[in-house]
Amino acid sequence: MNDSPDRPAKAARDAQPSEYGFETRAVHAGARPDPVTGARNTPIYQTTSYVFEDVEHAADLFNLQTFGFIYSRITNPTVSVLEERIASLEGGRAAVCAASGHAAQFLAFFTLLEPGDEFIASRNLYGGSITQFGISFKRLGWTCRFVDPIDPENFRRALGPKTKAIFIEVLANPGGIVVDLEAVAAIAREAGIPLIVDNTLATPYLCRPFEWGADLIVHSTTKFLSGHGTSIGGALVESGKFDWAKNGKFPTMTQPDPAYHGLTFYETFGDFGFTMKARAVGLRDFGPALAPANAFYTITGIETLHLRMERHVANAQILAEFLEKHPQVAWVSYAGLESSPYRALARKYLPKGAGSVFTLGLKGGFEAGVKLVESVNLFSHLANIGDTRSLILHPASTTHRQLSPEQQIAAGAGPDVVRLSVGIETAEDLIRDLDQALAKAAKA
Repeated sequence: MNDSPDRPAKAARDAQPSEYGFETRAVHAGARPDPVTGARNTPIYQTTSYVFEDVEHAADLFNLQTFGFIYSRITNPTVSVLEERIASLEGGRAAVCAASGHAAQFLAFFTLLEPGDEFIASRNLYGGSITQFGISFKRLGWTCRFVDPIDPENFRRALGPKTKAIFIEVLANPGGIVVDLEAVAAIAREAGIPLIVDNTLATPYLCRPFEWGADLIVHSTTKFLSGHGTSIGGALVESGKFDWAKNGKFPTMTQPDPAYHGLTFYETFGDFGFTMKARAVGLRDFGPALAPANAFYTITGIETLHLRMERHVANAQILAEFLEKHPQVAWVSYAGLESSPYRALARKYLPKGAGSVFTLGLKGGFEAGVKLVESVNLFSHLANIGDTRSLILHPASTTHRQLSPEQQIAAGAGPDVVRLSVGIETAEDLIRDLDQALAKAAKA
């Protein structure tokens, strides 16, 4: 056998994209050197629109009879690279990006639902999602039924004739709860409806929901995928495995669309018909387009996702173990701890680590929580997660303040709760900062 020096390089060239490792795809998926300039990085295509070859080419584009770029509200070359990269990392068929995670969720449900339809969601969600689902979506004629996700059978019990989807965060925000993804996916499959998973906190590096039966994934790319606190964005990914025509529940996918001369999205585009519908109708008509500059920064962030997540998780484990023993801390909810009731689920669904966002309860309650977030020096007190920097928040006074006290407690954001998003700094420095801040909080 000829062991020539170029054999590894040739093997890499001959490999199919699906055969590449996660780290390789995080750096390369969806991108090619620019064919005109040779630029190796994906350029920021800061343009509103694109020149047509001729009238026939323009007509084919507008009729969805060919693929290409028309207007950056719908498609943009920089955004397209990000869409392909996220779809590759999640093991999905296709993706569509949007201006925020909330916009991605809106596109998912607008594509799924008609007025009068319902869906079921875990009650342990980001506070903004609870508000979006429980209040704003009502104005569109969509009803969300929230259930306790600890027992998967609660989702089955909440099913009704108008239920069109189940929505969960597999690793819940504000923290510590891991939902039994495979069990919930089985319930959705039996009901003939899609399971939508918000994979923001876990990222595809820690958890791949499609491998456990999910049908759609949403992300706030603002968080770990972008990773540096610079760029707002969202993504919707489809597995390509859901049969939208199976039971007649999804006419938006299986009936002719009048905006495209009677085109039927599922019949025409098959396993990427859902994201095509979300793009060609939802993104076109409501306009929550992702800016190409934000797509560029997110692409750049994803290139180091695997490296950052390793440090995020390692630091979170160290801090959780420290805080669990701290005299001013009543409890710590982190699935990486042996004491966590979700430890077994974390080992199953998150074998590389239980993420880096978790909550703790302070013995001094609300006042101690406020004092803690006002006393840190290295941690930043702000409403975000997934930054390289360590972040701290008191949800009851910020992200979840719009909820009633009962809702706050049900969502894991009661008055004593503090949320940490552990960054990639030196762990010992983070411990010292929390220790001195906890000492001040104890006096509150």
